[in-house]
Amino acid sequence: MSAPSPGYSITVRAEAPAAIDTTGTLAAAVAAAGGALTALDVVESRGQSLVVDVTCNASDADHADRITEQIAAVPGVTVRKVSDRTFLLHLGGKLEVNPKVPLKHRDDLSRAYTPGVARVCLAIAANPEDARRLTIKRNTVAVVTDGSAVLGLGNIGPAAALPVMEGKAALFKQFAGVDAWPVCLDTQDTEEIIMIVKAIAPVYGGVNLEDISAPRCFEIERRLRDELDIPVFHDDQHGTAIVVMAALTNALRVVGKSLTDVRIVVSGVGAAGHAIIRLLHAQGAEDIIGCDRNGALDASSGHRDEFRGWIADNTNPRGVEGPLKQVLAGADVFIGVSAPDLLDEDDIATMNDGAIVFALSNPDPEVDPVAASRHAAVVATGRSDYANQINNVLAFPGFFRGLLDAGVSDITDAMMIAAATAIADCVHADELNASYIVPSVFDPDVAPAVAAAVRHAAGAHERHTERSSSLAAGRTADRTTSDETSSPDTHEDPAR
Repeated sequence: MSAPSPGYSITVRAEAPAAIDTTGTLAAAVAAAGGALTALDVVESRGQSLVVDVTCNASDADHADRITEQIAAVPGVTVRKVSDRTFLLHLGGKLEVNPKVPLKHRDDLSRAYTPGVARVCLAIAANPEDARRLTIKRNTVAVVTDGSAVLGLGNIGPAAALPVMEGKAALFKQFAGVDAWPVCLDTQDTEEIIMIVKAIAPVYGGVNLEDISAPRCFEIERRLRDELDIPVFHDDQHGTAIVVMAALTNALRVVGKSLTDVRIVVSGVGAAGHAIIRLLHAQGAEDIIGCDRNGALDASSGHRDEFRGWIADNTNPRGVEGPLKQVLAGADVFIGVSAPDLLDEDDIATMNDGAIVFALSNPDPEVDPVAASRHAAVVATGRSDYANQINNVLAFPGFFRGLLDAGVSDITDAMMIAAATAIADCVHADELNASYIVPSVFDPDVAPAVAAAVRHAAGAHERHTERSSSLAAGRTADRTTSDETSSPDTHEDPAR
C-alpha cells in the first residue's frame, strides 16, 4: 500500500462519549487503520458527549473508507459525516477574475469602459502591436487541452480535465505572476484544435498545451508554432524534459559521472519521452536507448511514426536490441515515463555502480522507489511522498514568465537548456546529495532564476537572428552591386 498522502485527506466528524481518553482513543483508531493523523479538533461539547473532527491522510479512497470504519467501530462512537478535503478544496473551482483597476465611481467607469475605452480600441486598431502593451495579452497564457491524456487517467474528456487545467492556471499565478486561463476544447480533431487556438490567440501572450495525446500533440504544437506569433509550449513534452535534465544534471554531480559518458535508457517514447530524448541529445548525451512496449528502438525498427523514427535514427548508436529489462543491464541511467511496475529491484541491480533511476510514471512508478534505492545511488519519482520529486511546476511558470517578459515567439533548445541549468543551480553545492537533487517547488528563487535564464537565452537568440539577417542582407547587397558593376549594359549611356 502506498504511503498516506494529503491527496486523500479526510475529516471524519464523530460523536463520542465525553471521557478523558476520547481523543486518544480516536487517534489510536486512525493509527490502527494505517492513517496519518494531522488534526484532532473538538468542535462541540455537551454534558455527556463530544463532537470531534478527526482529520487524517489516507493512501487511497478505499483506505479512507477503512479508516472511517475503524473510527465507527470504537465503542460509543457515531460517525456523523465524512468530508473529502480534496473535493472541498475544489468546490466552486479554484480560480476567479479580479479587476486590477478601481471601479468606484463614474470617473473610473468612463476611463475603464465607455466612452474612454473606445480611444484605446482605436489605437490598437491603428497599431495592433499595442494590444500587448494596452491589454491583458502581455501577461496571459491559455492552458489548452482536449482531455485526451489527462495525468495517468487517460482520455477522460474536456470537462473532467478542467480541474487539472484550473490547478495549472493557479500555479502559473502563484509561482510566476502569470495570468493563465483553462481552455478545454470539446473536440479531439487536430485541425479543429489548431483552428480554435489560432482564433482565440489575440487574447493571449502564449499557449500552454496540456494533456493532449501523442502523436497528435506533436503536430498541433508544430503547426501552432509555425502559424502563431506567440510562444507555444507543450508542457507534457518540454516542461518534463527541462525538469528531468535539471534533475539528471545534479544526479550526475552526486555520482561523479558526465552526461557524455553515461548510458541512458528511456522507457516510454510518447510526448514526454520524445522530448526528454531530444533535449538530452541536444545537450550532448551520446548513448541513449529509447524503449517502447516492444523494446529498444534502433534504425532497423519497423512500423515507425515520424517521432519514433527520429528516436530510432538518432539514438542507440550500438544497435542494442531486446526488451527493456535486457536493455537496462549495464546502464548508468534509467528514465521512465511509461507505465507502472515494469521493473523490480533485480532489474535495477543489473545496472552499473552509481546508477540513477528516475521512475516517473504517476501515480505508480515503473519500479518501487524503496526497492530501487537498494541498488541505485539516486532515485527520483513524480510523487510528493518520496524524495526527489520531478515536478513540472519547477519549470513552466518561470519559463513562461521569461518568454512573456522577452516578448519572443520562438522557443529554442538553448532556452530549455538554460532553464534546466537554472533549476539545477538552485540546489547549492552544500545542499546537494542523493536525496536532494532538485529544489523544492516552493523555493521562491526557482521561478525568477528560470525566467532570467530564459530572457538571457531569448536575447542571445534574437541577437543571433538579427546578426544572421544583417549578414544575409549584406550578402544580397554585395551580389546586387556585383551584378550591377559586372553587367556591360547596366550603366550604358542611353544616348549611344
